[in-house]
Amino acid sequence: MEEDQKTSKIPIILLGLAVILLVLFFTTGFFVIQPIGAIPDGVTIWYFRAGLNLGFIESADGILLDSSGEVSLFGRAAMIGKVVELIDDKTIAKLLYSNTMYRISTGGIEFEQ
Repeated sequence: MEEDQKTSKIPIILLGLAVILLVLFFTTGFFVIQPIGAIPDGVTIWYFRAGLNLGFIESADGILLDSSGEVSLFGRAAMIGKVVELIDDKTIAKLLYSNTMYRISTGGIEFEQ
């Protein structure tokens, strides 16, 4: 009888986990800042994205690619400043830089620092 109770709880636990992950996907996001002069190790910022028109994983380079098709040092610096200002009061945590997440945000393209 105990074994049946354990196996009957597994679908409920999985459903609960799926709901939590979906809520996190739709309400939070990651902004990746590649290593640059001012931030030599880079950083990944996890933030609440309610009210922002940003995807789940974004970077300045990815946003610039989507909007203009090109990335420049000036454009990158301006975009980082703008986005960091927008998410400053919505930040959950600052994490280590993730090159994998950076590449996801740019569609697999990597730009010079």
